[in-house]
Amino acid sequence: MPTTPLPRRAARIAAVTALTAALTPLTGVPTAGAQENATIKIHTAPFDGVPRTPYGDAIDEPEVCRFYLDATNFETVTSATWNIATEPPVAGGAGLSGTITLSGGAGHSADLTLPDGQYRLTWTYPGATGPERQKTFTVNCRHAMRTPPPTPQGGPPAGGGGIARGEAFTTVAGAGVVGLAAVGGVLWFRLRRRSHGA
Repeated sequence: MPTTPLPRRAARIAAVTALTAALTPLTGVPTAGAQENATIKIHTAPFDGVPRTPYGDAIDEPEVCRFYLDATNFETVTSATWNIATEPPVAGGAGLSGTITLSGGAGHSADLTLPDGQYRLTWTYPGATGPERQKTFTVNCRHAMRTPPPTPQGGPPAGGGGIARGEAFTTVAGAGVVGLAAVGGVLWFRLRRRSHGA
């Protein structure tokens, strides 16, 4: 069984040790400033029959009525502070501020309300470097209140009530229709042959 000469083995061990030491700051315990994917999203809170956007949902809603702030991907920090002010800034304009308690890198605010208008959300967290993160959104309850709920589409099945177009004809239903058509065709052909004395 061949063996690696001692000097070559020692050189390999030294190289692996040096590489491990160089990568330790990257793969070790993350620091508070490494929250590159951390974000706070604006989500719909329930009102007038409109359901809550689920916690942790990837959607970011630029226009809302009643809403909440949903924080994700904060990894190592336990809180994030936020502020909402009118956009553009208005002296004495409406605004809100608070702190989101984070667990496992995620958390959310209570349900919030503001007068209709354009707003800017900014947030930061302990150990953050650089400027505050920010995004703009619109509160428009008048539009939300007068937008009618979606109406069912398609013909009503037995028992009444329409069904959504995406559910009206599924792959399984299509296969069933093709199968019934094939069986019906075979039966019709056999009956026709009998009626002609074949």
